[in-house]
Amino acid sequence: MAGTSRNVHFHDIPDVVLATIFSLVTDTRTRNAMSLVCPKWHLLERSTRKSLTLRGNLRDLFLIPTCFRAVTDLDLSLLSPWGHPLLDSSPNPLLLAQLLRHAFPSVVSLIVYIRNPSTLHLLAPLWPGLRNIKLIRWHQRFPTLPLGTEFIALFEHCRMLSSVDISQFHCWTEDLPPAIEAYPMFAASLSQLNILKHSSAEGFKSHELLAITASCPNLRELLATCMFDHRFVGFVGDQTLLALASNCPCLSLLHLVDATSLSNVLRDPDDEGYTSEDASITNAILGDVFAGLPLLEVLVLDVCHNVRDAWPALELLNSRCPRLKSLKLGQFHGICRGIDSRPDGIALCQGLESLSIKNSADLTDTSLEAISLGCPRLSKFEVLGCKKITAKGVCKFTHVLRKTLVDVKISFCKNLNAVSSLQAMEPIRDRIERLHIDCVWDSVDNSANQTGSSTEGTRLIKKNKSHDVGNDNSFSSGTWSKLHHLSLWIAVGELLTPLSMAGLDDCPSLEEIEIKIEGDCRDQRRPCMASLGLRYLAGYPSLSRMLLDCSGVIGYALTAPPGYTDLSLWERFFLNGIENLNLNELNYWPAQDMDVNQRSLFLPAAALLAQCGSLRKLFIHGTANEHFMMFLLRIPTLRDVQLREDYYPAPENDTSTEMRVESCRRFEDALNSINRHIPD
Repeated sequence: MAGTSRNVHFHDIPDVVLATIFSLVTDTRTRNAMSLVCPKWHLLERSTRKSLTLRGNLRDLFLIPTCFRAVTDLDLSLLSPWGHPLLDSSPNPLLLAQLLRHAFPSVVSLIVYIRNPSTLHLLAPLWPGLRNIKLIRWHQRFPTLPLGTEFIALFEHCRMLSSVDISQFHCWTEDLPPAIEAYPMFAASLSQLNILKHSSAEGFKSHELLAITASCPNLRELLATCMFDHRFVGFVGDQTLLALASNCPCLSLLHLVDATSLSNVLRDPDDEGYTSEDASITNAILGDVFAGLPLLEVLVLDVCHNVRDAWPALELLNSRCPRLKSLKLGQFHGICRGIDSRPDGIALCQGLESLSIKNSADLTDTSLEAISLGCPRLSKFEVLGCKKITAKGVCKFTHVLRKTLVDVKISFCKNLNAVSSLQAMEPIRDRIERLHIDCVWDSVDNSANQTGSSTEGTRLIKKNKSHDVGNDNSFSSGTWSKLHHLSLWIAVGELLTPLSMAGLDDCPSLEEIEIKIEGDCRDQRRPCMASLGLRYLAGYPSLSRMLLDCSGVIGYALTAPPGYTDLSLWERFFLNGIENLNLNELNYWPAQDMDVNQRSLFLPAAALLAQCGSLRKLFIHGTANEHFMMFLLRIPTLRDVQLREDYYPAPENDTSTEMRVESCRRFEDALNSINRHIPD
C-alpha cells in the first residue's frame, strides 16, 4: 500500500463514495469552501446540499440558481428586506413562485414569512408533497379576513403535511379550529403541531384546544399556549386535560404553557412563591391524565397558578409514563417532600434526563437531595424562582450527579446570587458545558461600583468564596474546561465587571455568551458607570458568538424628561467595550420605548458596533436609520447584516427616519460592492 499511495489521487475515489462524504458535511461555510476546489467538487456540493437558507434581496429572486435541486429543507423567512411580502416584489408573482418551484423541486420542509395571505395561496400548490411547514409573521393579522382563511390554501393543497409550526405566526386563536375541522383527512395525518404562540397575550381556550385535538387524533407532539386561570371563560382544568389525553393517546410530547408565562413580567423576589389563585387541576385527575398518555417522553406543564401537594400524582409518572425523559413543571408545589432525603414524588422518575422546576414555593435542599438520588440520569437541570433552596443544597445536588450533569440553569432564586451559584457548580466545574446564572452581586459593595473602585468588591467576593458551600474542598478546580455556552441575566444598571472575580475567569472553551438585560431605566437618571463591562469578556479566548438582548429594557426613545437620559446613552453604556472582543457573530436586540413601540439603533450603538473589526454576521432585531447602518461598512470582515423586527407588533409602516425598502437596497449594494475586499 505504501508503494502505491503516491499514485492515488483524491479524484480516484468513486463518485458514490465522494457524494456520501459530501453529504456528511453540514457546516455551510465548509461546504462553500469545498465547492471552490474544482468544477467537479462544485457540482457534487450543489447536488448533495439538503438544507438551504436564502439570504438575498427579494428583488433578485428571479436570479435564483437552479443547481440546488436536491434541497429538501428550504428557509425563505430571512430574505431582505426582512418581513416584506415574499412575492410582491415581482410584477408577476405567479411566475416568481414557479421559478422557486423549478429551482427547488425536492422541498419537503419549508419556513416562510407570511406577510399577507396571497403568499400561501401562490406557494402551497407548488409543493403538494410538503411534510413540514413553519409559518412566521410578527406583523398584525388583517382584521377583515374571515376566520381560518389564511390556512385554507395550505390545508387544501398540502395533504401530506405531518408537522405544522405557527408558534411565531401571529393570528387569532379562533383561526385554527375551523380550518382544521374543515379538512379532516389532513388533520388526521398531522403528527406534530406547535401552537405555542409567542406573539399574543392570549392562549387557546379549552374548547379550541379540544376541537383541535379531536380533529388530530394521531398527534405525537403538541405544544400550545392556553389559560389555566379559572376566572376566565375557556380555562384549562381537569376535564380539558382528561379530554385532551383521550383525544390524542399517542402523544410523546405534551407542552402546555399559560400565556402569562411567556411575558417578561418579573415577580416580587420577596413573595412566598404562591399565586393568589389555584389552578383547577387535582392530583387524582392528573394521575388519570398520565395513565392516558403511556407513550409520553416530554412533558411541560407551566400553569402559572398553584397546583398544591403534587407529589402523589408525580409518583405515578414513573409507572404510567415509563418513557418519560424530560419534565418541566411551573407553579407546582409539594413535588418532592424529601423526608430524610428519601426519594418520593418527582424523585421516583428514575428515567429523567432533563428536569426544570419553576416557582415551586416549598422546594428545599432536602428535596433536591432526594431528586439527585432518585434521578441518577439527569444531564440537564433548571431551577427558577424557588425561594427556599440554597447554595449548599445545589452543591450537594451537583456532587451526586457529577458524572451526568452538563447543563444547569439557576435563575431568580432568592438565596442564590451569582457567587453562590458558581460555588454550587464546583463539583461539575470541569464537566459542565452549558450554564445560566443571574448576575446578582449581593456580595459586591454598591458604593465601590458607584465610585469606580473594585477593591472593596473584590475583598467581599473573596470573603464569600472562602465559605465552604459543599464542605468538600476537593471539588475546587481553577478551570471551566468544557463550558462552551454561558447565559447571563442582569438587571439594568448593574455591571458585568465582578463576573471574573466571582470565579468565572478561566473558560478556555467558551464560544458563545448570551446576555439578557431587563429593567426600567426610566427609574434611573443615568448609568452609574461608563460601561456595562463587555470589555472584560475579552478574557475568554474562544468567544466568537454573542447574543445581547436588551429588549427587556424600557426607556425614553425620543425626548427624556429633564434630568433623565434617553436610550441612546443607555445603549452606549451597554455596548461600550464590545470593540475589544473578537466576535464573529452578534445578535443584538435594542432597548425599547413601549409608548411608541420603537426599538431602534441609535448613533452611539452604530459607532461602537462599527469598531468590531472581526464581525462577519450582525443581526439587529429592531430598526435603524440608513445613515447609521452605513457606519457598519467600516467593519472589514462584515458579510451578513440584517434588520429583523421580530417582535410583536412589528411596525407596519417604515417611517422616514428608518430603513425602508430602498434604504435596504442601497445598504446591501454597498455591503456587497466589489470595492469591499473581504479577507476570507
